[in-house]
Amino acid sequence: MLLSKTGYFADFVAYPVLIAAFGVAGVMHAGGDGIIAAIATFLGGLALWTLLEYLLHRFVLHHLPWIRDMHERHHREVLALVGTPTWLSVALFLALVFLPLFWLTGFAMASIATSGLMSGYLWYVSVHHLVHHRHPAHSGYLYKLKRNHAMHHANEACNFGVTSRFWDDVFRTSRPAR
Repeated sequence: MLLSKTGYFADFVAYPVLIAAFGVAGVMHAGGDGIIAAIATFLGGLALWTLLEYLLHRFVLHHLPWIRDMHERHHREVLALVGTPTWLSVALFLALVFLPLFWLTGFAMASIATSGLMSGYLWYVSVHHLVHHRHPAHSGYLYKLKRNHAMHHANEACNFGVTSRFWDDVFRTSRPAR
């Protein structure tokens, strides 16, 4: 969905606030005895995001009709401010992550896991923005990701990971950038 400039950049304001709020509330609710579990849960959510990023990009963005149309526009207009509205992504995190985890594990772990997943999402939208709108030096992490993502735009059947090639390597959808 083409967004206004404000709508497009809203993730970069809303998500740091939400990540901090969920994280702090979860840690406070868990108490001092649960800090190791809280850290592990946060890191687990962050790591899980990388798999969700791959699966959502491969199977949702490229196959579900309305979403596919929006994503195809992104492929055609790589500099356009196309993305998921913040209100929608936040609602999905609440409905599909926080609430089910709250019912299963309680407030503390649901908050901390949601904070970890949201951190992964914020990293994803940040990297995705940078690979489309910045020109990194000809070496390093961001340059490699930019080349990898450019290959995805040239061949939509490969390189679905934006922040990492890990899952593309695991599922054998990785193609080297030329």
